[in-house]
Amino acid sequence: MTIDVRPFDAAEYLYDDESQRAFLDEAADSDDPGFVARAIGVVARAKGGMLHLERLTGIKRQTLTKSFGPDGNPTLSTLMAVLKALDIRVRFEHVSKEELPLA
Repeated sequence: MTIDVRPFDAAEYLYDDESQRAFLDEAADSDDPGFVARAIGVVARAKGGMLHLERLTGIKRQTLTKSFGPDGNPTLSTLMAVLKALDIRVRFEHVSKEELPLA
């Protein structure tokens, strides 16, 4: 018996803004910049893909794929352009030292 297995893609399950926000919140809580970049890439795919994002931002698809892929490390200007195109705003809040992870 053969079982066909396909790779899991979280983008297929992020149907709405609420699930996408929760997904990004969890990624942000990881304090792992690479994980956050990949999570933004997943949300971008859920919202229409990199070609759609290229049209919205004017940033080449190859740059977007690299920036928000497995080894992604987007520049701040790329990050801000992509978040704006995805209708996502970054907010900052103070946290107590007790809430911060140990270094």
